[in-house]
Amino acid sequence: MSAEIVQLVEHAGPYLTMAVSAYGAAVLTRTQDAAAEATANVGQRILQAVWHRRNEQERAELAAAVQDAADAPDDEDAAAALRQQIKRALREDADLVDELTRLLPARSETVHVTASGERSIAAKTIGTAVTGDNATVQP
Repeated sequence: MSAEIVQLVEHAGPYLTMAVSAYGAAVLTRTQDAAAEATANVGQRILQAVWHRRNEQERAELAAAVQDAADAPDDEDAAAALRQQIKRALREDADLVDELTRLLPARSETVHVTASGERSIAAKTIGTAVTGDNATVQP
């Protein structure tokens, strides 16, 4: 499985969870206009995009995975089974990869900054930083 598909499904995970939590199994049949919130809407649109590209049997499998996830929102196995359905669809349809990539918001950069010790400073970017007593800053 390509790393791109794994990353795409990981990025989509919170949206899928929110959509299933908000709408349950009806997420596959709700109209897009009925979405009440942005995160659930993205998850719903992802699931509907996958749904519309599957055959009858694959739709039944996807619907079962959505129903399981909706029935047990805290069950990691149910969530993983749903993600597996999405991965399978993505492996089989390169156009779907492009479509879902466009649906997902751009990823934000995660930055971890740690300061340790007396008067230490931690920042991703910094202009002027002064530590110490009676410091003078010249422009």
